[in-house]
Amino acid sequence: MMRLPQRLILILAMLSLATLHAEPGGQARELQNTFHEIYEKYQDSVVFIATERTVKVQSDPLMQHFFGQKTPQTQRQQGMGTGFVISEDGYVCTNHHVVAGFDRVRVRIHDREYEAKIVGSDALTDIALLKIEGAKGLKPVQFGDSSKVQVGDWAVAIGNPFGLDRTFTVGVISAVARRGVDDMGMDHLQTDASINPGNSGGPLINLDGEVVGMNRMIFSQTGGNLGIGFAIPVNRVREIVDQLRQKGKIVRGFIGIRIAPLTPEMIKEGNLPIETGLFVAGVFQNGPAGKAGIRPGDVIYAMDGRPLSDPEDLIRSVMAMPPGKSVRFAVIRGQKKLSVLVHVGQRPEK
Repeated sequence: MMRLPQRLILILAMLSLATLHAEPGGQARELQNTFHEIYEKYQDSVVFIATERTVKVQSDPLMQHFFGQKTPQTQRQQGMGTGFVISEDGYVCTNHHVVAGFDRVRVRIHDREYEAKIVGSDALTDIALLKIEGAKGLKPVQFGDSSKVQVGDWAVAIGNPFGLDRTFTVGVISAVARRGVDDMGMDHLQTDASINPGNSGGPLINLDGEVVGMNRMIFSQTGGNLGIGFAIPVNRVREIVDQLRQKGKIVRGFIGIRIAPLTPEMIKEGNLPIETGLFVAGVFQNGPAGKAGIRPGDVIYAMDGRPLSDPEDLIRSVMAMPPGKSVRFAVIRGQKKLSVLVHVGQRPEK
């Protein structure tokens, strides 16, 4: 009998192991096990949020005329959504629109139900922070880094669509830094993981079991899921939540101008000595920019030496500034270049 060299035997053994791992269904089963692990990890961290409020209703004159019945002038209205635990002592994240305007908020984790209070809520970013009263030893989620999310990454959503608690759906990241989703032009993660009414405020999770986003809304003309869902990147969620926890509200910078993109046609017609900039369409009366001397019709082409071309970029930059900070704008008025120092104010809540 011919003997094989030990080195060859070792190589053949390694090839056999590789073949086993490459068997049909092996990778799929491994992925399936990962999904199982994610669900087990977070089934006690994703919560059902039930909300109630009293609303006024109009009386029905026909009922009163024919039956002598007066319909109630108020009634209790209910809502629902999803949230996720971020601390052992009961802090929970969700969307602003899930809890806004409601006077009672309850949080359910499996068969346990708690009253919760709204610590703070921010309409602009659609982020709210709740505190479960009397809760201890809860299981917080593990945060990831949303700046590292890439198109094609697996994405898992857990939530309560239509009240069906702890529903688990899977998809991929369809786009990152998606803008045009809201009036603020903020970046969103786009996913085709199924998101429906009731999913709002739930986590979007990567294959490492890390929360990378908070599910916010879907694009749909019917109200049903079409495979286009949007999540707030978790890095922004954490930033807003930290401020809400400390102050109960978000303080933003404000300079008081309305701006529009500067088109090539406007640059050509105005014979402007710049390639990009922003057109000042309006100035708020007694606002910081107006007090500093900026006027409607001016063209702003730089902020603290940084060229400007995107209105949303300027808006986001100013909102991130603390009130009292000074910022210098490079301005063109007619054919004259100006340097204007603006002291940032505090953005009004409304």
